[in-house]
Amino acid sequence: MGQGAWSWIVPDGLWEIARPLIPADRVRPQGGGRQNTPDEMLFAAIIYILVSGCAWRALPPCFGVSKSTVHRRFMIWSRAGVWGRLHGSVVHRLDDAGLVDVSRVVLDSVHVRGKKGGDHTGPSPVDRGKPGSEMHVLSDANGLPLIVGLSAGDVHDSRALKPMVEGHRTRHDPYRGRYFKPQRLHADKAYGIPQLRRWLWGKRIGVVIARKGVESGERSGRRRWVIERTMSWLTGYRRVSPRYERQPANYLAFLGLAAALCCYKRLLELTM
Repeated sequence: MGQGAWSWIVPDGLWEIARPLIPADRVRPQGGGRQNTPDEMLFAAIIYILVSGCAWRALPPCFGVSKSTVHRRFMIWSRAGVWGRLHGSVVHRLDDAGLVDVSRVVLDSVHVRGKKGGDHTGPSPVDRGKPGSEMHVLSDANGLPLIVGLSAGDVHDSRALKPMVEGHRTRHDPYRGRYFKPQRLHADKAYGIPQLRRWLWGKRIGVVIARKGVESGERSGRRRWVIERTMSWLTGYRRVSPRYERQPANYLAFLGLAAALCCYKRLLELTM
């Protein structure tokens, strides 16, 4: 990373992982040439927006680039899937270091208020009916966010279980055949629907979900505290909580970048 006044925002080494994922610039048809702003500066500016939660127009001048350029590049990179691939690349590095533990995974969600509405928002039953979304996170046994997702605030949590688990089970590295399979799933009672239990058993995934009216959630709660810490990590990024993006794809892009940062910071902590 360069020594610019903006370089402090990017953890050491993260740009080297992101660089190969960035699509090549296109030459403008009107003969304007290629974009002169270095990609690493734009990358840093996008991370600043995520961390600070500021509007695009409030981007500090130290980045030396216009808000429209940063926003346009964010959209291009988001459409190219950069943020999800970056998250996956960091998770693979954690796995290479033996730091991903899928002996059990933990699934949970948290409500985020939708400031501007948009798709995948709805009246929240936990926030006096105000519009919002549900952020879904599947973590490993140590709280590393492996998969993130989004649904409307009025959609029952249980409907997210299959796509979140399938997203985890089908994630792989096409070059190395990377494949993760959880052994047990921990979740709260909202996910304890009989059909979902049978579906998980059919996938040979153990189920640790208290049955409503039968079992106490205290036993599974001893394993689920890690996901609460993970939610705190993610919602600490101010562009993620509350939700400012009207388009769910843009929100998921920021959420994917936040997950990548959480995992990368953990990687640095555990390998330094």
